[in-house]
Parts: sequence; structure tokens; C-alpha cells
Amino acid sequence: MAQDIPESAKGEARRQLDLLRRGAVQIYTEEELLGKLARAVHLKRPLRIKLGMDPTAPDIHLGHTVVMGKMRQFQDLGHKAVLIIGDYTARIGDPTGANHTRPVLSDDEIRANARTYFEQAGKVLDTRPEKLELRYNSEWLAKLTFADVLRLAARMTVARMLERDTFEKRHRAGDPIGVHEFLYPLMQAHDSVVVEADVELGGTDQTFNCLAGRELMRDAGLEPQIVLTMPLLVGLDGTEKMSKSKSNYVAVADPPNEMFGKLMSMPDALMENYWTLLVDVPLEEVRETLRTAHPREAKERLARAIVGRYYGDEAARAAAEEFRRVYAKKQRPSEIPRVELSPEDLFRSLLSRALEDPESPKPRVGLAALLVYTKCASSNSDAMRKISQGAVGLDGKIITDPKYKVSLTESTIINVGKREWREIVYKPG
Repeated sequence: MAQDIPESAKGEARRQLDLLRRGAVQIYTEEELLGKLARAVHLKRPLRIKLGMDPTAPDIHLGHTVVMGKMRQFQDLGHKAVLIIGDYTARIGDPTGANHTRPVLSDDEIRANARTYFEQAGKVLDTRPEKLELRYNSEWLAKLTFADVLRLAARMTVARMLERDTFEKRHRAGDPIGVHEFLYPLMQAHDSVVVEADVELGGTDQTFNCLAGRELMRDAGLEPQIVLTMPLLVGLDGTEKMSKSKSNYVAVADPPNEMFGKLMSMPDALMENYWTLLVDVPLEEVRETLRTAHPREAKERLARAIVGRYYGDEAARAAAEEFRRVYAKKQRPSEIPRVELSPEDLFRSLLSRALEDPESPKPRVGLAALLVYTKCASSNSDAMRKISQGAVGLDGKIITDPKYKVSLTESTIINVGKREWREIVYKPG
């Protein structure tokens, strides 16, 4: 830190750094961050904390909130969050962790997903204008000429790109890599130049992209951003990172009872990780809870804390009571989400592909398609797997035929295990 900064500002910077270290995997570099924090305190100039999110799916899950929670921590310490909705980078799709080229999303899909991202981000971030700057990177990326793109591409070598583990693995395996995928880290890095980020946050899988931002900022004559990486949240299966495609996720928008039930299904070994990354509780208290409480009690406390974060303590208490009633006493939930269907819904949705006897008062539709439509499954293959495993019930009867057709009536109850319940109400017109 510069010598002309008062000791009081340096002391406050050290206090903030101690708080910001919690849960972080790596800070590139701590010394630089300490200097930026001290100057920010001394000059009363908040740091600009960047987080980019591509709207490639409609929902934010708890895995996303690990990094968002760190951004909120910066906000609470007096700094400015700069949330970039990657409506332009989403056209490529981040190649991080992908073993194949990602499909291109339509503009309509991107716009719809972007709307829900900002709405759900408000469950974690302070969205007041003085605390949050919201940007869409199409604002600057869409204006780049081909010459601009060539100049951007000249900043990085192919050899440097192939150092990235995702590309390196695919290259060794002989899997195709699109040239446009090489542009993604440069586009993300260019975002940092445009918004003049002081700090960029990301998961450990974003390290390469974030460090590229440091290089481009340095080339542009700007002070390089600090990169702070957070761990990837392991999904409910206890093995892979939380992901909608893996059906091991808890969505921020999940209703309280559903969120609570999903969390209670996690392996005991995940509890310390979830406590540390998702709940603002002192680490000493977390360790004491895990050491002294029965695993079920510790897990219930954790589930109540997470549900309470998004819906309040009363909703968390009610969700805990409902969980005990349904799971311990093996009863049907007191409230089951209703999904109303009309003939128009059948013809204008994915259900049309699995529809039989459309003119009948009781048309038949594939159970697997119905699970996807009602968000009880993430995909048709996921739905068929759940049915084959005997996890799906229809009006109290277990169905194991993946090709089973449901005759729609005035009221049909479907469930996946004990967590997911839906009442399908069909109105012929």
C-alpha cells in the first residue's frame, strides 16, 4: 500500500480483506486488493466489482449465488456492484466445462432468460441504483466492427488459449473446437475494459476468462482488475457441480417447501460446504453445530437458514413443519402447486409432440413430457430416467413405463419422489 495512505484507512482495508477472504479460493493478488481497498477507503471512492452472467437458462440456482453472495458482501462494505448480463456473449455460450460446442440460443430465449436473471438476482444483491449498476454487454459488443474483432483477437495466441483446461482436453481428445469459442474469453475480458472493473468475481472455472481481463486492461493502459474466485457448489448428488442439466440443483425461485425438501436430501458430507458458502453464519458457529448436533438436526437448521434467506423466517419454519408432516408421517403435502391446461396449451407447447386423441374430452399425453412441462424434470431423458427408476407416481400409483400416456381429467396428481408434487387441472373449454 502507498505510504501516504493513513493507518486508519489501511486498518479498515485489512478488516475488509479478512471478511472477503471467507470462502474464496484465490485472489489475484491479495496485495493488490489490499492496496485498492485502502485507496477506496481513503478517497471514499467505492470499488467497481464486476460479475458477468450469461442468460443461457431461465433460472438462477444456489450455485450461482455463491459468487453473487460475495458481490453482496462487497456491496455491504460500501462498494459498487456492476452486474453484466451477457446477452451478447450468450450467443456463443461459455465453453467452460463443455466437452462440445454449445448450441446457439435464439434472441427471444436470451431476452426471456435475461429478464428472469435480474429479477432473481434481486433476491441476493442490493439493487438500489447507488449500489448496483446493471449493464448488458450487447451495448458495446454489438457495435464492434470486424476490424475491432481482429484487433481483439490479436491480443491472445492460440497456444495461450490451449492452456485453458477445457480447450486442452478437447484438443487432445480430437473433439472439435469452434474458432468463435476462442473469442469468448476475449469478449468477457473486453467487458472488464469497458466498465473499468476494479475487481472481477467468478467461480474457479472462470479463472482463465477473468485473468484474460487483467491482460486486456493492462494493454488498454488501465490498472488491471483483481480476480477473486469462489469454489463451485457441489450439487445435491454430492459428486458434480450444481447444474440444471444434472438435475442436482436448487433454484432460487423454488417455492419454500420445495427448496427445503431438496436441501434435506443432500448428503451429510456437503453440509459444511453449504453452510460456508450459502449462509452468513460465523465459521466457529458452523463447526460447533456440525460437531454437536445430530446430522438431521444440523441439516434442518441449514435448510431453514437458506430458505429464510430468500423467503423469511416464518416461511422457513412453515417449510420445516411441512417437511416433517410429509416425510415423517408419509402424508400428501397440504398444498400442491396447480398447473392448469387448456386444449390450446396442449397444441402450443412441447406437449403437442406427445399428444394422442386430441379431440377427446380426455386427451392422452406422454407422462415424460408432462414432467418436463410442469418442471418436475429438467429434460425428457431426465423424466424417462425418473419414471424407469420408479420415482414417479400418478394419482398414488407408481408408474415405471417411460412411454406411459396420461389421460387428462379434471384433476390429476403427479409426484416425483416425496419432494415434487403437481396437480394437473385440464379444462377442455
